[in-house]
Amino acid sequence: MLVSTVSKTGGHLASNLGVVELTMSIHRNFSSPDDKIVWDVGHQAYVHKILTGRADRLSTLRQEGGLSGFPKPDESPHDSFIAGHSSTSISVACGIAEAMRLNNSENYTVAVIGDGAMTGGMAYEALNNCCRNTDTNMIVILNDNNMSISKSVGSLEKYLTELRNTEKYLDTKRKVERNLTNIPVVGNKVVKSVKHAKDAIKNSILASNLFENMGFIYLGPVNGHSVKELDQAMRMAKTYHRPVFIHVKTVKGKGYLPAEQNPGEYHGLSRFDTATKNPDVSSGDSYSAIFGRELVNLAECDNRICAITAAMKYGTGLQYFGKAFPERFYDVGIAEQHAVTFAGGLASMGKIPVFAVYSTFLQRAYDQLLHDIAISRLHIVLGIDRAGIVGEDGETHQGLFDVSMLTSIPNTVIYSPSCGAELKICLKKAIYCEKNITAVRYPRGDEEKDSYAGMISTDCIFVRTVPADTLVISYGRIFNEAYKAYRQLKSEGTDIDLLKLTKIFPVADKLICEIMKYKSIIFFEESVSSGSISEKIGCMLMEHDYKGCYRRVVAEGFVKQALVKSSLEKIGLTSNKIAEYIRNRGAVDGEA
Repeated sequence: MLVSTVSKTGGHLASNLGVVELTMSIHRNFSSPDDKIVWDVGHQAYVHKILTGRADRLSTLRQEGGLSGFPKPDESPHDSFIAGHSSTSISVACGIAEAMRLNNSENYTVAVIGDGAMTGGMAYEALNNCCRNTDTNMIVILNDNNMSISKSVGSLEKYLTELRNTEKYLDTKRKVERNLTNIPVVGNKVVKSVKHAKDAIKNSILASNLFENMGFIYLGPVNGHSVKELDQAMRMAKTYHRPVFIHVKTVKGKGYLPAEQNPGEYHGLSRFDTATKNPDVSSGDSYSAIFGRELVNLAECDNRICAITAAMKYGTGLQYFGKAFPERFYDVGIAEQHAVTFAGGLASMGKIPVFAVYSTFLQRAYDQLLHDIAISRLHIVLGIDRAGIVGEDGETHQGLFDVSMLTSIPNTVIYSPSCGAELKICLKKAIYCEKNITAVRYPRGDEEKDSYAGMISTDCIFVRTVPADTLVISYGRIFNEAYKAYRQLKSEGTDIDLLKLTKIFPVADKLICEIMKYKSIIFFEESVSSGSISEKIGCMLMEHDYKGCYRRVVAEGFVKQALVKSSLEKIGLTSNKIAEYIRNRGAVDGEA
């Protein structure tokens, strides 16, 4: 069911195949929704959805009006908390378990977190606080498949490897305990009396581990594909009535050979052919690939350029840089906050750090941008991937807030190219012609082949053939839609002028003086309203008592999963909707 569904809808396959037995065991031993199951990130929650009454709707996964690709409480009471970003589950579970304790509830809270998510600092902040009250029924399950989105990196990965190597010792321990317990009458007493000696022996061989030091009972490693072993660990964990950490070893993509052999490729898919078993991969003309290859070109001539990713090497196109310049490439794990401040450290020593990150994940590092970079006026470059509507991943992944976030940070510069060629020159200018924080933002996927690329600029361009009363302003890929609308209206005899912004922030005062010459101004923008570029320009126009400004932006709130084209259509940012809005606006102005 998983393979056939994801091959049609796209989604996260390898991670779900790896937790089939684990998910079954969790639901066999805990009673959802009274017991709360918290999935970290949510990539691996499809099996959970199947087991909680949504199997007949799985074909709608990630489709408009269908099941979300992530846990959502408003979709099912079995989804105890929303997920989509990493390293949050233990914090959530800690809060839920504490509330249960205060309510005198005997139910359990179970957090399921992967080894990749354990590279995020928030997980350790939570672990450090979970055992503050030792009488909570809280269980943390580490799904250790030794393979996050990009391969797990750093000291944690080495630590987990050492823990995995203790499996032989733990197998022996379980056998001894089982044999002692079976001794008639005195068996349990013998087990209890040797516990201290056993612990001393264990500590002398292994030393205590990190999780035990934090106050957890540690169980594992457990074979994550043996329901029998998993059930045994779950039942044991429930008997402690205090925080327990279960270390489960799984294989990402288990049961489907192509996914087992290439778990990275089968992590997040658009769709794939089950006959050929070939995932639908990008043609190589995606904005991410263009960005990654151009960064390599620039770095060949400048050894100051460094590249940073937060466990998204392939997603952001930095695999090219990592291969070409491994000594200047840094995968810091799922740790966006660290990535930004680490970039600041590099910049303070004369390096030029480029941090490529999805728009939605950059939100996690706002304080570091403001405090660690902006105040000191350090020069770092942000390659903001997946800017704007991203489609089927839904609310947690839409890139609609980065403009509002960055325009609130002093001295920040933002570029938003409308095609691949413009992306290349914007990246070069961001690296060499700017200071402080400089962002280059671009959408997910391939550039449109019929995009308006007749005039390339890193600043702004007016498109006008005859004097017009109306000026339409846009940027990024939405400018391409505006240009199509411009041609459509022109063929109907309606004259408008266009302004394409490429350097979208800050807005120059001289540009405001130029656009004030128009009777009316209409702005189309793929961003939330508050803090948007249209809001900034609108405020500057108001200061000059200009009254004729209108705008179409993403309404405040969150955009659910759907095809990108469908979402843009609903928002009113496709060429047909833009033309329709301009016609209607013109009719209203004419009546006035």
